[in-house]
Amino acid sequence: MRIGLLTEGGYPYVSGEARLWCDRLVRGLEQHEFDLYALSRSPEQEEHGWIELPPQVSQVRTAPLWTAEDDGIGYGRRARRRFADAYGELAAAVCTGALPDATGSGSLPAASAGAEADRFGNALYALAELARDEGGLVGALRSESAVRTLERACRAPGALRAARAARVPDLLAVAGHIERILRPLSLDWYGDDGLASVDLCHATSGGPAALPGLVAHHFSDVPLLVTEYGVQLRAHYIAAGDAELSAPVRAMLAAFHGRLAAETYRQAAVITPGNTHARRWQERCGADRAKLRTVHPGMEASRFAEIGEREEPGEPGALVWVGRIEPAKDLISLLHAFAEIRKEEPKSRLRLVGAPAEGPEAAAYLAQCKALAAQLFPDEADGAHSMGDNPVSFEEIGGPEAPDLAAAYGSGSVVVLSSVVEGFPISLVEAMFCGRATVSTDAGAVVEVIGGTGLVVPPRNPRALADACVALLRDPQRRERLGAAARARALELFTVEQNITAFHGIYLEIISHCPVRREAVDESGEPLPFANPAEAHVPGRWTASAGESSADGDGGGVGGVGGGARGGAGLGGGFATWPAGHRGSSVGVPSWADGAAAVGARAGAVAGERPAGEQGERDSSEREQMAGVIPGGEGDA
Repeated sequence: MRIGLLTEGGYPYVSGEARLWCDRLVRGLEQHEFDLYALSRSPEQEEHGWIELPPQVSQVRTAPLWTAEDDGIGYGRRARRRFADAYGELAAAVCTGALPDATGSGSLPAASAGAEADRFGNALYALAELARDEGGLVGALRSESAVRTLERACRAPGALRAARAARVPDLLAVAGHIERILRPLSLDWYGDDGLASVDLCHATSGGPAALPGLVAHHFSDVPLLVTEYGVQLRAHYIAAGDAELSAPVRAMLAAFHGRLAAETYRQAAVITPGNTHARRWQERCGADRAKLRTVHPGMEASRFAEIGEREEPGEPGALVWVGRIEPAKDLISLLHAFAEIRKEEPKSRLRLVGAPAEGPEAAAYLAQCKALAAQLFPDEADGAHSMGDNPVSFEEIGGPEAPDLAAAYGSGSVVVLSSVVEGFPISLVEAMFCGRATVSTDAGAVVEVIGGTGLVVPPRNPRALADACVALLRDPQRRERLGAAARARALELFTVEQNITAFHGIYLEIISHCPVRREAVDESGEPLPFANPAEAHVPGRWTASAGESSADGDGGGVGGVGGGARGGAGLGGGFATWPAGHRGSSVGVPSWADGAAAVGARAGAVAGERPAGEQGERDSSEREQMAGVIPGGEGDA
């Protein structure tokens, strides 16, 4: 099978998001052939170069998303009219009506919402066709005509109230942002030597990374798989709230990103959120529940094996926090909570292991935390002739106290997470691999990850955080029991192996539903009569289901025969290439099960816990699937 892997700001660059899991996925599926299509975010990212790529990567094409020079293409009269019509429809779809809000309701009736979605999609593909015919869209999207078209859409009847107040600077800002996001439409990635030749497009995020997949699906009927470990629309909302943007700009950009997300979910064959938190966002943005398959991120468990299997506990009375030091982690509340802990447990210590995130704001936040720690906890000395020591220490990985991550988690008896904003809590999973009891705030996917193997408290509540930590510090048997359950849960749900197996099954499921679009040939161009299995010609679901869907609504597993041989494709200039030999077909692929279904399987072995003061308003069925509650347990998470 030949996979077109679509990335933005990540793999194969040395620095960037989603680099590790993409590399593990490609290396783990060595029986498949991968073509990489990467969008870079900065000149620094391109200067740092790529990581070493495995031999199953046959070609790499890159394009900058951070800059684009005017293509200098002059449209004729007919092309200008085509652009005005298509961009006018796009602007009207963005400025008209409202998308679903956080509760899933909206101001538009279902029929009107569907019509606006069709309008946006048709306009998007009309622009893609224009870019293919004329050579690019960069100059047109930056033109005065585009700004005037956007202004007319803002003044039209039925436009958003905030959009009606847009002035010229607002319109220029929105037009510039739309041009940046739509740059992939102007790329030369969609020919027979590009995405038109792959069997499947796998977008590693929504937004710009999914655009090439949408265009390939429109032009060549290539199926699209979308994976979101962090929902792109949510990330835009958070970034827009921090940026100094006017109300009209925020409203129009939110509508644009919402329309793009809805179109991506509508055209995708399968959508794989990384957790239930991301899944809910996708459903509220229009994703069909039948397309959703939760696939938890895969993490390397072997480097934590020594700490996790060690019988000796960490330092008694030591609390450990690991992560990037930034305001979202709410270390201020953790320090105030530790002040309460010291009143109950005077010998306790707090180790903060991590470095500040990039930017002056993160550096200022670190300085604020150190100043607060010095104010709350003056250096203490046992006697008049000894030197004082502060019970709070700020450390970095690689130092003598924490030479690596495993040593950092193993140095304490309880691991704490105090975030107010969290996606998938990687540090929490690492602590679980190390067999450590945890106290966490209920943010993002924390409850889903921890299940019943740790204590969960409300965010921004130092008193609740302190009570939970004191409860574990005073009960070593409880810590040991929770740590063992946490390690067992992490090894079952969050390893690299389960992630690779899940995607392997999803690839086969998608291909089994897609007709054969071309005949396979060998390296010399001769046809391969039996390269495509007969099952690929049978419409509908031909593979046997390996299990019923989980309580979360995820689809069951897929097992059977799949694959197909593909020879190396002829490659053009302008991008790096590697030889791709003949790939044999894969037979007897093991069935895969959705990660959420495995959560239920652990419910009988893990007892949930939560301090008595927490108020979580979830129905019983949702608690059972997310927290692993069983009768006779110690509570729920």
